[in-house]
Amino acid sequence: MELQKLNVKIFTTLPDLAPLTDFIDVFHGWIQASDGDYHDVADYSHMTAGAGIVLIANDAIVSIDENGGRRGLLYNRKTPLPGSNQEKLRDVVRAALQNCQRLEKEAALKGKIRFSGDEVWIAVNDRLAAPNAAETFQELKPELEALAARLFNGANAALTYKEDSRKRLSVAIRTFEPIDLARLIANVAAESQPC
Repeated sequence: MELQKLNVKIFTTLPDLAPLTDFIDVFHGWIQASDGDYHDVADYSHMTAGAGIVLIANDAIVSIDENGGRRGLLYNRKTPLPGSNQEKLRDVVRAALQNCQRLEKEAALKGKIRFSGDEVWIAVNDRLAAPNAAETFQELKPELEALAARLFNGANAALTYKEDSRKRLSVAIRTFEPIDLARLIANVAAESQPC
């Protein structure tokens, strides 16, 4: 199976003190500072446990998402990625983590938001290529375990998967050891990593 249309969500830690509407100005600032990489911001803050604030980019959609009742940064890759499935997984996870790190450094959000380094949620946004079935999960499990080993630098990690044909295939990868965003980014960026 060739993976494309990958989504990654990195969750915030509590207390999360930034109102959703604070991200509108932050994302508009990203648009103004870019060379056309970002295009538009959509405000869904009026929805309970919804899409939140959405930033449209050339290759991805980045949002402060509250689906499932948990706030986090959702990185939704739109355009195809080259490379192996492992390289694609690392690329989207790294992009999500870099966006989280950028938000934590935003002056308007200082002290209001932090992202947790102990859990990554990954979904395949293509039900035809990756139906949410036990067989698909078993096929992808070695790729996700390899990603977890690299991302968390060999620390114990657990995969959580729930079969539901009505929903996209999604897996939560969680470690039980604290790790910061910079270390996670370095782990997935490294050329060679012991597992």
